[in-house]
Order: sequence, then structure tokens, then C-alpha cells
Amino acid sequence: MVRQGTADTWVLHGERLAPVGVTAPAGWPTFPPEYPQTYEDCHPGAYQADARLRYMDSAGIWAQVLYPNVGGFGSENFLKLRDDELKLLCVAAYNDFLVEWSSADPRRLLPVVATPFWDIEATVREVERCVQAGARGILFTGEPQRYGLPVLGSPHWNPLWEVARAAQLPIHFHIGSAGDTLELSTPERYALHGVEGAQAYTAVSLFMKNGVQCSDLVTSGVLSRYPELKFVSVESGIGWLPFMLEATDYSWLGAFRPGRERRPGDVLPSELFRQSVYVTYWFESVAPRNFLDLVPIDNVLFETDFPHTTCLFGNIQETIESGLGHLEAGPRRKILWENAERLYRIEQPPASWRATAGR
Repeated sequence: MVRQGTADTWVLHGERLAPVGVTAPAGWPTFPPEYPQTYEDCHPGAYQADARLRYMDSAGIWAQVLYPNVGGFGSENFLKLRDDELKLLCVAAYNDFLVEWSSADPRRLLPVVATPFWDIEATVREVERCVQAGARGILFTGEPQRYGLPVLGSPHWNPLWEVARAAQLPIHFHIGSAGDTLELSTPERYALHGVEGAQAYTAVSLFMKNGVQCSDLVTSGVLSRYPELKFVSVESGIGWLPFMLEATDYSWLGAFRPGRERRPGDVLPSELFRQSVYVTYWFESVAPRNFLDLVPIDNVLFETDFPHTTCLFGNIQETIESGLGHLEAGPRRKILWENAERLYRIEQPPASWRATAGR
């Protein structure tokens, strides 16, 4: 990180990535294209573990899952380096930082570690190393073929699935992990469509891309071969889920089933989704109010997206009430706590914390 002009900026081998404040504007009084210029301008919970825990206390949040960011949502930024060894060192250094940062309270800060996905042997070694250090999940790209690598269903990836299964760690597809954010946010689009139009288009494109990647996953054969594996679609929302599952089933049956009739032994893609895949959402109110009877409620996780531009900040309880206020306590508790508790094996908060959380 170097200071360029007035902004603290991430730089990789001389190439500017982004100012730190672009992805940490929570609480910033103005809106994009303005953003915090330095670490001191950002909310301290964006970069200090103790401050994050204090913020979580005040917001009534017991635990948060932490995803890699600086190297890209799928570590793809490190592919810009020509030195293969340096790529691996960068991934390892980031993971060391994240695990150390989370050690401020490993009950509550749950690190999802990056992978050098372009090298399957190195990926397995890094996952095994990080499991010993306290990893709670694995980050992977949802679109390996974009980088000239085999598709998800290829046996090439079996060593990753096997190490994840052995460690009982979920595998995460974060939006933007295919590295297409800059392709969507072109200068031409910003100039002609305006900041609002360009950012709205980019956000929706990223959400929907994860829906496509989930469809790829549930039709790849991976979940049939490894039924114990769990996958998470991160920061992608849930509104697209009913259509994706219906369309995938309809098209799957339509391929070779006369009249789209199921045959004995058929396992539909939507059933594999229910078995193995989780989704996260935060700002939506339409989907949780109207679609929860159409989605596998045991697979839905609530997030806040802190400290990003779209995060819930100062309105978490209001958003929960808007989307889930109509639900009975049981389904609501699943989405807000039990599903994540089961997936990540989260320790229950003590009574003393419950008594003061959110104050």
C-alpha cells in the first residue's frame, strides 16, 4: 500500500489496483465517485480487528465471515504477476494476514482463505496449510474456464474437492471472482451512462453471473460425486434463485426427457442445490417477503456486506424487519443464525454477550 497523491492505494508490482477507500466507504458522508482517501478516513472496523469486534457488538452481530478482497474476489489479481513463485507467495502472505487478523477472536471472525486456483497442486498445499492455521472456508473462482483452466466438472479439480471434504470446509464463489468487474465498468459506460447507470449495471451483472455459475455447478456432476461438499454463493443475493432453479430443471429435463418427465433415479439440479449450495443476501426485501416459499430456506444466509458501498450500515435491524418481519421465529432464526452456525460450526455466543449486544 502506498500513498498516491492524497489516497492510500494498493499497488501490485508497480500496477495500481485501487484506493483502499473504494471498498470501505461504510459511514462515509458522501457518495461515489467520492470515497475515503486514507485508512484514517475509513471506518476503523474496516481494517482494525478490535474495532471490527466493537462494531459487531454495537450492531448485534456475533460472527462474521471474512472474504479476501485486495487480490480480487477470487485471487485473480495475482495472475498479473509473471513470476509463478511470487504469485504463490502473495496468496500465502494474504492468507497469513487474514488468519492473524481473525485471531483477535476466532470464535467470531471466520477467515475464508484465498487459493492459487491456477495451480491445483499449490492450491491443495495452501488449503492444507491454512486448515492447520484456522481457516473456516475456501475461496475459489466460479468460472475457471475463463482463465484457460478446465470446467468445474473436470477431474482436474478433484484434489480440491477432496481436501475440502476432508477438512469439512465450504467452498465459496464470490461475485466478481471471474475478474470481469473492470470489463463491465468501462470508461465509455461511465461517460455515456453516468455513474449511477454504470454502477447499477455492473452490480446486477455480477449478481446474475453468480446465478449462472451456480447453474453450472449443479449441472457439473461435482455435487453427485461429492455430496458432502458445501458451496456458498457470496454477495449475490437470492432474488434470482427461483428462476435459476426452475429454468435449470426445465432445461435439464428438456434435453433428453420426452415431455420433460422425470425418470426413476433422476436427481434434478434444484435438488442438488438444496443438498449442497448456500446463498447470501443483504439489502433485498422483495425476495424475502415473497419468494421464501420458493427457495430452500435452509440454504439462505444473511449478510451485511460491511464495509462495501452497498453495505447495511445503521439500518441492519430495519432491513431485517422489512424482509423477515412477517416470518415466524423458526424460519427467521434459520436465516439469521442457524444455517450459518451449522455450515461454519460457529460457537454459541455467551449469555453475557447476548445481554449487551446491539447497545
